Amino acid sequence: MDLYTVSSNFLYAAFILYLVATFFFGATIGNKKEANSKSKASKIAITITILGFISQLIYFFVRWNAAGHAPVSNMFEFIAFFGMMLVLGFIILYFIYRETIIGLFALPIALLIIGYGSMFPTEISPLVPSLQTHWLYIHVTTAALGEAILAISFVAGLVYLIAKVDQTTTSKQTIWLEVVLFFIFTTVAFIIITTTFEAVGYQAEFTQEIDGIEQTVEYHLPALFEPNNSELVSDGFTTGIETPAWMHGANAGSKFNTLIWSILGGLVLYGLTRLILRKRVAAAIQPMLSRVNTDKVDEIIYRSVAIGFPVFTLGALIFAAIWAQDAWGRFWGWDPKEVWALVTWLFYAAFLHLRLGAGWHGEKSAWLAVIGFTIIMINLIFVNLVIAGLHSYA
Repeated sequence: MDLYTVSSNFLYAAFILYLVATFFFGATIGNKKEANSKSKASKIAITITILGFISQLIYFFVRWNAAGHAPVSNMFEFIAFFGMMLVLGFIILYFIYRETIIGLFALPIALLIIGYGSMFPTEISPLVPSLQTHWLYIHVTTAALGEAILAISFVAGLVYLIAKVDQTTTSKQTIWLEVVLFFIFTTVAFIIITTTFEAVGYQAEFTQEIDGIEQTVEYHLPALFEPNNSELVSDGFTTGIETPAWMHGANAGSKFNTLIWSILGGLVLYGLTRLILRKRVAAAIQPMLSRVNTDKVDEIIYRSVAIGFPVFTLGALIFAAIWAQDAWGRFWGWDPKEVWALVTWLFYAAFLHLRLGAGWHGEKSAWLAVIGFTIIMINLIFVNLVIAGLHSYA
């Protein structure tokens, strides 16, 4: 087998191992032992998690060898690395706090991230000239590690909120908590929908005129929204509804169409789940978290930010500025990615200030962790794919 296939097999093995470990972490729920980390199920779970991480690490270095450069140069590679670092962050914090419930939530989030990344082209491609530098390894990997550790605070925050928010009444907190869970369902729906249509080989082509130049746009999902000012030139479905004209950028129509499919799929998946459970999703999960030590979970929220923030600062700001000076002759240029990295940094700086200076613990801290992860996801998805800039992934 070629190295590309070998690396893909190790990534697939890691995915399966993370999935199996999730079930073993689930088996620790309701464990009557005072320390769930001492139970047989938890020991098996963390062992399988570590094996999964090692498998993904092998994928990373085998692909590196095959590509001749660090595999963080496109959306698939970066998101796969981000998911791997999230697992690493969880493993580190697990051995500090021995809180198994975090694994039950962290691994599914990592699986969703890796699954999401796998929907992008996975082929190995040569680096563009601007990326042919050692700063690619230093800046991108450090920034991803910082974001991944910060993401653990979201996992812990979600656990805390589900365990503590009063589900007996409808309030702003219960509504927003369901909104957060809905977007997780939306991500699952995106993976299911794109995988299904990819499996059947669906493809439609449109010709679109932009600034007097005609170009071909490929759709891999049926066109609920076709490109603006376009015409279908192959077999395929279209409603005839155009993407809003104000949406610009490469394949804006295809991206918007995928977003609509994901939201609709998320609504269907979430609606079916609510129909089966006959209650809010968070309300259904809450009884399973009755034994969670929320004080320890609250500490994990803070510790994740305390560790992740300086790593993110180093990778996303300091190393990024040095690379920008080397590549473009300036440390800062208000590129959309640079701006959003600054927004992320300022938010987590405010988090630490409110936590340490204003005493924001518990639910306030948990909600800040959830908002912070939302900012990271906007940076990862919207800024990378929708807003044109020097950092935009092709």
